[in-house]
Amino acid sequence: MPEPVGARQAQARRTRGEVLAAAADAFVCQGVQAPVRDIAERAGVGLGTVYRHFPTRADLVTAVYRHQIDTCAALAPRLLEESPSPFTALTRWADAFADFLVTKHGLGAALGSGDAGLENLHALMLDTLVPACATLLDACAAAGETDPGLAAYTLMRAIGNLCITGPDYDQADAKRMVATLLTGCRSTA
Repeated sequence: MPEPVGARQAQARRTRGEVLAAAADAFVCQGVQAPVRDIAERAGVGLGTVYRHFPTRADLVTAVYRHQIDTCAALAPRLLEESPSPFTALTRWADAFADFLVTKHGLGAALGSGDAGLENLHALMLDTLVPACATLLDACAAAGETDPGLAAYTLMRAIGNLCITGPDYDQADAKRMVATLLTGCRSTA
């Protein structure tokens, strides 16, 4: 007896989610050039299953980062609601944004690779995350916690630059520097 359509669709969604999670883990450990075979093995599926859901590496990379970008953007209004002050919300969001950035081994090179499938990823990041950061900065300025002229894109670029890790500069160093940067953003008035 064939499986009902709803059950097949639910299983396909679960499998897709497992592949995305496995790819995200592989990208943290090995960068965006992690072998698809490793991703399939982590997900407990065959190569064909990975390619059925994500026909190209660009499709897989974009799907992983789209999910993470959307999650980071959705965090901003939630933190504003839950935090004791807008600046606390901004600090917590910047910490999550830094975590997002420092785990993107090889993403910069992939974005500059000329792969047409990845061209929209940078725009997606800007279109989604800059407004989230701007919401936090607007709330901070309204509360007198930061100066009103602080631009979201500028702050995010500064955070991004601080999150470029290397042999003598790791995730903990990056997060300390981001915290220092945010301290410097506090209003002196």
